[in-house]
Amino acid sequence: MNAAGSGPARPEREREDAAYEDAAHEDSAREELAWLLPPVPAERDVPSAPYLHHKDRLMQHIDDDQNRTPAPARKVLRRLPRPALLMPAAALALAGALAITLTSGGDSGDGARPRETATVLLDRIAGTAAKSDVKPVRQDQFVYVKSLTAGAEMKEDGSSKLEPRHEREVWMSQQVKRITKTGETKENGEWGRMAELGGSPAGVHRPTYQWLASLPTDPDALLKELYRMTEPDEGQEKAQAVFSRIGSFLGETVMPPENAAALYKAAAKIPGVTRKEDAVDAAGRHGVGIARVDKGWGVATEWVFDRDGLTLLGERSYRTTDLGAGKKGDVMEKTAYLKRGIVDHYRQRPGSVSPAAG
Repeated sequence: MNAAGSGPARPEREREDAAYEDAAHEDSAREELAWLLPPVPAERDVPSAPYLHHKDRLMQHIDDDQNRTPAPARKVLRRLPRPALLMPAAALALAGALAITLTSGGDSGDGARPRETATVLLDRIAGTAAKSDVKPVRQDQFVYVKSLTAGAEMKEDGSSKLEPRHEREVWMSQQVKRITKTGETKENGEWGRMAELGGSPAGVHRPTYQWLASLPTDPDALLKELYRMTEPDEGQEKAQAVFSRIGSFLGETVMPPENAAALYKAAAKIPGVTRKEDAVDAAGRHGVGIARVDKGWGVATEWVFDRDGLTLLGERSYRTTDLGAGKKGDVMEKTAYLKRGIVDHYRQRPGSVSPAAG
């Protein structure tokens, strides 16, 4: 009688050991292959059906290649560094296809990157505004802005006629106290006087540098304050009135960088604000747009920004629906900001040392 573990039982034990090592070899190979597959991003759902289909095909190719390859002599399997792992050509090609499926989430299409949202764009614009070099403005100085502008003449039947664009220059007083004369303008070669009957202090309708600097720089607190101080016109959405109010603050004014950045971030929180891939100002300059549609009025207000520098180029408003004789797409108003600066006197232009001749 043979002792335990000797005699005829030995070949059977060797066959079991061989089978065990082959299985271990195969499992280890599968583990190595798994290292090659990119991890599934946490924020993406991978469709189970395409994933399992490609996985099954990959494993089948590996099994087929192993069946066609003579079994090597048994030896201790050493784990190679992942970059040095070799795979059969067919399995490698399929692994690449599987990796594409995993990283794309199984979506079909041309694989184009998603377009930047209005929120992301406004955040980038705010970042640029925060880095701008703006010097404080004294109360005895004036904000000068030169622009091209055109407005539409409204008719009773709902139609409108856009007037030819013209050059506009404005000098805005920066006095915080109540004053009667608030500024001067020059349009179509004619001088004009901006005045308020009974006088006007700095505020929402006369935003001076110091008044704008007093606004909250936290976007949420600022937006709450803007909603409080803004009254919509008849039939106008409250959100649209706030959006337009921000636009008026960004137009013919100068303010501290942190306040400009806060206004853009507050605008990003207004419902209905969208991004436009191509927008054009009154000077014909193309850029990227931030827009909002007032459904009550059927009119869109759009800000135009330089695509590279992200500076404000201008703005425009246009119809989004037909109204009477008015047609969708009719431009109601458009502006292009050409020059901005600080001067010490009315009718003085940036760079000059004395008031300009009339």
